[in-house]
Amino acid sequence: MRTSLFPLLALPGFPLSEHEPLAQGFLALGLRSFEDAARYVWELPHGRNSDRADFRLVLPEGRGTCSTKHALLAALARAHGQPVHLTLGIYEMHERNTPGVGAVLEREGLSGIPEAHCYLVVHQRRVDLTRKEPPGGSIAALAVFFTEERIEPEDIGAPKEEKHRAFIRTWAARRKLDPERIWRVREACIAALGESR
Repeated sequence: MRTSLFPLLALPGFPLSEHEPLAQGFLALGLRSFEDAARYVWELPHGRNSDRADFRLVLPEGRGTCSTKHALLAALARAHGQPVHLTLGIYEMHERNTPGVGAVLEREGLSGIPEAHCYLVVHQRRVDLTRKEPPGGSIAALAVFFTEERIEPEDIGAPKEEKHRAFIRTWAARRKLDPERIWRVREACIAALGESR
């Protein structure tokens, strides 16, 4: 699977239908195409929504995470019958690919930990509209995923977390580490990222 270095160019540019309820919020903002909607979502600040499982909060709250932003766009594409799919990948998070987590990991004596990341897949091309590395957002910095699987936009809450926790349990067991400790370190890393953005 390829990673798009120009993510907006990899997306389909279909018009939004006024008959699709999920399109209404975008149309009210004067956004008429999927490409316009994706650009708008990409430009919103990163931040957890008040309900991490509800991607519909991205527009009213004016922020989102990799999960909520990409789930919203995947659901919007699905409503229009377009082949844009939400994917959950788990990668090794460290300072080089996720700047801002290094101090937490170093304090805990860890070089990296498994982190879940959501992104879109369009025609076998990964598209990430949350990372801001040049040129214009890319997951190339993540390089290798331990695992990738397609999920539904409605699965970004408890089902996504359980998949992530299950992976951490296996990963931690192989290293004789406490999985609950690794999850706490992960939460500390996410908090550190929030402070640095």
